[in-house]
Amino acid sequence: MQSAGGVLRFVAPKELQISNPLGMDHSHQGQGYAMHHNSMHVMPQSSSAMNMMMGGYIVPPSQPQQSTYLTPQQPTPQLMQTDVYDPMDAAGPSNQDISMSAAPREDDKRKEIYGYDAPYNLYSSAWSCATDPQRRFRLAVSSFIEEYSNKVSIVQLDETAGELVLRNTFDHPYPATKLMWIPDSKGTYPDLIATSGDYLRLWRLGADNNAKIETLLNTNRTAEYCAPLTSFDWNELDLNLIGTSSIDTTCTVWQLETGQAIGSTRATVDGTVRTQLIAHDKEVFDISFSRASRDMFASVGADGSVRLFDLRHLEHSTIIYEDPQRIPLLRLAWNRNDNNYIATFACESNEVIILDMRIPCHPVARLANHRAPVNGISWAPHSSTHICTAADDAQALIWDVHEIPRPILDPILAYQAAGEVNQIHWSTTFPDWISICYANRLEILRV
Repeated sequence: MQSAGGVLRFVAPKELQISNPLGMDHSHQGQGYAMHHNSMHVMPQSSSAMNMMMGGYIVPPSQPQQSTYLTPQQPTPQLMQTDVYDPMDAAGPSNQDISMSAAPREDDKRKEIYGYDAPYNLYSSAWSCATDPQRRFRLAVSSFIEEYSNKVSIVQLDETAGELVLRNTFDHPYPATKLMWIPDSKGTYPDLIATSGDYLRLWRLGADNNAKIETLLNTNRTAEYCAPLTSFDWNELDLNLIGTSSIDTTCTVWQLETGQAIGSTRATVDGTVRTQLIAHDKEVFDISFSRASRDMFASVGADGSVRLFDLRHLEHSTIIYEDPQRIPLLRLAWNRNDNNYIATFACESNEVIILDMRIPCHPVARLANHRAPVNGISWAPHSSTHICTAADDAQALIWDVHEIPRPILDPILAYQAAGEVNQIHWSTTFPDWISICYANRLEILRV
């Protein structure tokens, strides 16, 4: 095995390449993904189109790649998790784990919905995992503006005033395809936010929520070109690992202690091949680490497949599902409490597919109650049988899937927003809250 600068690359040897049962055309592989200074393509502001994020980015002047070290800091005082509220009963099958309020009780002064209106359209959003009094109930949300200059805002629930308030806004190059806070609920690490777009960036937040760039991670050795990142995931079992997906057909796992890529599912032009395997045949749209093993991750892409990888055995990967029509799969979500289940959805599809890895290639459930293309999915942090979905039909739905493999016909809860919902996230720290984004509005909903 060989390495160069700590960067490991992986391209499949012929004897290990996955078969091509659908007769996919591989002739395009590696072509048409380099983005030049003089080209910029921003997708239309349709929620489903934004999920594709296949356009190129103008590359700013090259910035030095820095290193960041994730070392624990002194713990901050912790609060107990928020009380589980007692919302009103909702229509649908009874469930002991979760329910959503149809309306607030007259004797309950706490709101069921809080909203924040930005001066621009919103796309990416994320919950902070912090629980200390100064940092709890924070969210990050990013703009979708069709130009180079975009924004990321820090919004926090002011529990005294009873409203979401803007704490800070900082500049971000291009629309962020994803935001994520460091998944550190104990508060022992720096207060970091990761963003993806043209590159993977880490930002450190100060006590006043001011953001300072901590590091910029880039596998593109030619500064003139850029292969945009479509998504990423932060490994919750090892906070020094972040995996990214890109339109250049690659997934890359970064080691934050060194600022180097420790694994990539396909080599770039000047990378040194260390271990070889095939990744996706087309653009990769999402990546997710398993919550049961630090070494397992899955990805989906434009070739319509869900693929499973193990950092310990990168000589091969496993296809656990392929769309029969080879329609691109846009997002995936790994069940946080039962590692056997993965949810995904296809481009322009109104249904969410749930896969059981013990029964590969055959979905065990299809959630098809949306009337327009699905844009987001998020599993419950405290239950293995609940998942929320969002779509262009302006609905946020919660499903109980405990009866799988019996058909799941209807959601147990529904929320009608005032616009096409392009993001939905279930707070891992405060599991009675879900966030959604539509148009220029961020809302958090109590469930």
